[in-house]
Amino acid sequence: MIVEQSKDDPAIDRIGPILYARGGDGHRNRLAALVVRPESHEPPSLNVGEEGAAIKARRIATLCGVVVWRYDFSLPAGQPTSYRLGGERFEIAPPDEPSVRIAYVSCNGQENGDLDRDVGERDAMWSRLVEEHARAPFALMLQGGDQLYADDVLEAHEVVRRWSERPKRQRADIAFTDDAREAVRRFYFRRYLTTFARPAMRRLAARIPSVMMWDDHDIFDGWGSHPEPLLDSPVGRGLFEVAREMFLLFQLAAHDGAMPDIAFDRSGRTLGVAVRYPGLSILAPDLRSERRPDRVMGDAGWSGFQRAMGATPDGERILLMSSVPALGPRLSWVEAVADIVPRIRALEDDLRDQWQSRAHREEWKRFLRLIAERHEAHRGDVTVVSGEIHLATRGEMRLKDGSTLHQLVASGISHPAPREFYPRMLGLLARVGESPLRKRKIRLRPLPSKRAIYTGERNYLVLSRAEYAWTAQWELEDSGRTPMLSL
Repeated sequence: MIVEQSKDDPAIDRIGPILYARGGDGHRNRLAALVVRPESHEPPSLNVGEEGAAIKARRIATLCGVVVWRYDFSLPAGQPTSYRLGGERFEIAPPDEPSVRIAYVSCNGQENGDLDRDVGERDAMWSRLVEEHARAPFALMLQGGDQLYADDVLEAHEVVRRWSERPKRQRADIAFTDDAREAVRRFYFRRYLTTFARPAMRRLAARIPSVMMWDDHDIFDGWGSHPEPLLDSPVGRGLFEVAREMFLLFQLAAHDGAMPDIAFDRSGRTLGVAVRYPGLSILAPDLRSERRPDRVMGDAGWSGFQRAMGATPDGERILLMSSVPALGPRLSWVEAVADIVPRIRALEDDLRDQWQSRAHREEWKRFLRLIAERHEAHRGDVTVVSGEIHLATRGEMRLKDGSTLHQLVASGISHPAPREFYPRMLGLLARVGESPLRKRKIRLRPLPSKRAIYTGERNYLVLSRAEYAWTAQWELEDSGRTPMLSL
């Protein structure tokens, strides 16, 4: 097969296992595992525990001369356990013990030339996460958006390249041909294989079940926030449809017509998920599938998210994955400047991506109100985790009952740290503040031990529960580990 890989990447025709969290009931924890093997090979045997029976593999995709196989299985709850695949043993930490560790990562790449970077430099923080897992295992890995940077898809075929060079509002008359679609499918497929083939990711994905939710770069930069003539053009819709197909395959281990029971909507109109364990629910609304310049979620997304919030048992901790930060700085001033300054107007799509955009203000208030009212009703604490901005920071919303909603931002694990101007500019905007809900004040805060609101280093987040008390720490590339933040 033709392989898209840099000189530093391993072969990508034998990938996996990749673990996916499916939730648990206190007795068994459910998982899915993907492996990729050449079409000429039989899938390897997967066995639960030391002497468990073999789990039957299910073929869910074939492309580029390889087959994607899925195993659905469960492990005993409340204790360290293991599974075997192809003779290799993989130990798994349970997510339902009183003491548990969860890793949160986002922004696994960069916009241009991601495959050309030296893997050791690119994956420095991934390697640090591997070392930390070896010392103190993580039970879950939350991947909060931009799991791959697929912006190079615009070079995947001459039709797409020609489409991308047109003005954004003049792209409706270019057809998405069959050969362009196949080239785009091969591109996304190989990019996912390359991502999961890298040494650090390969090791972690086999040992830590993931919950993943996409963001724009998993499609291409700014998807959903571009003008509607671009989004609704044949090529624009075609790119989204193929990216969605590959998201389902590699980030949800699923496909249309066979959505897992963690999905908000089994029809697939929205791709949000709810992964539940006793005392802990992880909710990940889909902020991309229905996104338009004037909305973040459509009817299906909102209905699914509200049902998931309502179905969460009282007293449970909710980790809410909002791919873009729910608490952020005032952006209306920047948008006003962008309206009249051509050079800044190029940032319009990036500004529209944020909850704080003036285009989404009422929807943002709806999102915050839903979270705040659950928190204030003492039905369980909510902690929002986000990525997207390539910086580390945190926010607090003071609620009517005197409690605090925490927003934790960790971004990015592979994306290069931005220049100093960017965090300084956001820090100035953050000091002005934005509190759209009456009597619920929002403040953005520095990380523990830091002075600036935004920290410009590559990073990941560690969430820990010890005897039902939750804390957070950031691992920063240059500064190391922050002190604990109590949640």
